[in-house]
Amino acid sequence: MLARVISSIYALSDSAPTMTDILLYIASGAAVGLAIGLTGVGGGSLMTPLLILFGFPYNVAIGTDLLYAAITKAGGVASHNKQKTIQWRTVRMLALGSVPASVLTALLLNQVFNDSSEYESILTRSLGVMLVLTATVILLNGRLRRSAAVKTVPGDGFFDRHTDAIIFLVGIFLGVFVTLSSVGAGAFCAAVLMVLYPHMPALKIVGTDIAHAVPLTLVAGLGHLFWLGNVDFMLLGCLLLGSLPAIHFGTRLARRIPSNILQTAIATLLLGMGIKFAVF
Repeated sequence: MLARVISSIYALSDSAPTMTDILLYIASGAAVGLAIGLTGVGGGSLMTPLLILFGFPYNVAIGTDLLYAAITKAGGVASHNKQKTIQWRTVRMLALGSVPASVLTALLLNQVFNDSSEYESILTRSLGVMLVLTATVILLNGRLRRSAAVKTVPGDGFFDRHTDAIIFLVGIFLGVFVTLSSVGAGAFCAAVLMVLYPHMPALKIVGTDIAHAVPLTLVAGLGHLFWLGNVDFMLLGCLLLGSLPAIHFGTRLARRIPSNILQTAIATLLLGMGIKFAVF
């Protein structure tokens, strides 16, 4: 287990990036961070495909992005908790499904396959599926919000009677596919919460979503690190160096720029990339 981690670090030192590469990674982190700050969309859905386009193997792009997501979203949890905009019971129900599912998924990849090339097709298809789902959710975001606004109080429908069970199953789904693709812990999970909790304020949906995303991406990222050796620490540091200040700047700038147009453009881009990864 530790041998894989150590070998990945040595591999990194043997192929040291140029200063141009480092500046490119920092700029990429800043670009994705700005997108997250402006629209609330980004993270894995943008970062992982971008890293793959740069030539990083699928497994390294996914593993590194998972830890990147955990670190970038951690500050948001503290902020939302202070504002009391996290429904911790829902976070626990999601995590009861997602965290064990994530651990088992990483463990199975480690035990069943001898090399990352053997499970690359699984990662590729999973990434494609989750990008398409995320893009669809973003495009339908307005309709979902309007539907949620119509139903202002809990009813006695199927979802209302079985909310905990559904949330638990959604957690399992996210645990598996976020570990395989690094995509889905953000926009997709928020859309599910919007449907299941139509009476929940939008800010609380965001806070609950982020509070669950941090432990899920952290556990999934650590699984990729310790069991699979799929984390590039140099790349992770560069991305964080660019993204953390950019997210703060983007959040402040978002008050002046309408996010709907940007979200639609990002969703269209994700849809195209998702079809490419899932089909080709």
